[in-house]
Amino acid sequence: MLKYNRVSLKLSGEAMGGSETIDFAASARIAREIKTLVEAGVEVGVTIGAGNVWRGRSSGGMDRNRADEMGMLATAINCLAMEAALKEAGVESIVLSTLHMPSICDDFTAEKARRAMKEGKVCLFACGTGRPFFSTDTAAALKAAEIYADALVLAKNVDGVYSADPNKDKNAVRYSRLSYQEVIERNLQATDLTAITLCKEQKIPVIVCALKEEGAILRAIKGDDVGTVID
Repeated sequence: MLKYNRVSLKLSGEAMGGSETIDFAASARIAREIKTLVEAGVEVGVTIGAGNVWRGRSSGGMDRNRADEMGMLATAINCLAMEAALKEAGVESIVLSTLHMPSICDDFTAEKARRAMKEGKVCLFACGTGRPFFSTDTAAALKAAEIYADALVLAKNVDGVYSADPNKDKNAVRYSRLSYQEVIERNLQATDLTAITLCKEQKIPVIVCALKEEGAILRAIKGDDVGTVID
């Protein structure tokens, strides 16, 4: 039984890269996780970061507008790689871009995305918001609003939101549930302020769970006590 039927799933770029720009074994594993969601009847839209290819904030003295534009293009690379991995796993998908790149992928519209998801296709959202100065977490939150998602799922390297960095503080406590306001006031770093504010305004629950824990995303979507729910 699913608690959330349509989700906006955010994956970090690092999840697709290791020592290489694209780690195809990692991409294949993520594709298998997404396949379990589709087989369970979940309608899935995926936003992927670009940290494995390019980080605008590490671009030195480059103009921020241009650095972020490069990051948008890097997300398209990751989406095309994930499209290939999903195809190999036997999952239909479509890459939809907020930037016009007709020779590579289709343009994003909310109606097109919702129609594709109803057909059982995974939508891969490329190029973030299409504007500089916005993170891919914010892009995933925006897509959640546009496609009328039941939840925004942030698949992270940690299994939820903690009171402190669990890798540095052995006494850090994982929260099972938080309000949007608690995340903002405590500066808990679950996601960026723009994304959490948008989800608060649109009443979209945010689920933070572990990407590397097999089956965790599906269990979270079913409503199990996995990770952290922010609502």
